[in-house]
Amino acid sequence: MRKKNKLVGKSTQSFLRISEIKNDAVVIDDGTLRAILAVSSTNFDLKSQDEQNSIIFNFQRFLNSLEFPVQILMQSRKMEIGGYLEKLKKIAEKQTNELLRVQTVEYTEFINRLIENASIMNKNFYIIVPLGQSILPQKTGFFSSIFGGGKAQQAKQRIENFEKQKANLDLRVESVLANLA
Repeated sequence: MRKKNKLVGKSTQSFLRISEIKNDAVVIDDGTLRAILAVSSTNFDLKSQDEQNSIIFNFQRFLNSLEFPVQILMQSRKMEIGGYLEKLKKIAEKQTNELLRVQTVEYTEFINRLIENASIMNKNFYIIVPLGQSILPQKTGFFSSIFGGGKAQQAKQRIENFEKQKANLDLRVESVLANLA
């Protein structure tokens, strides 16, 4: 019971490995970088057989072109459309044109039947592009830490490392975007 109480008291940030977000890059606590790209989707089922084959071939070509790992993340959330239905009801009540009022009521009923039979999901797709090289300053020996390897030097080295690694991450992102296009 005590263990459960300790978990409940922790914030979400204590479970994340994110150190900071800087210049469109996520800095993980080990000093590595990630870029997160929001990508659009296509309704595969609505495509013709030739279009489906083309999509599969191009996605295969995209995966084969990668020279580094990526993570593809799909986020599904059930959509809450109660507010939308209430808005439609108000529009129908205020409608002066009888035909438009009937159509709005029928549309609202259609949406109600639709959500009873199927859950309406909102899906978001992301590609996470990692860069495994750390931006953290290299560990220094005893004498270097005494003679000039202080906090200011480490901060300067971290900034320089970040700029170099951010440029490398940007090259990876450009590669992913070009191959997705």
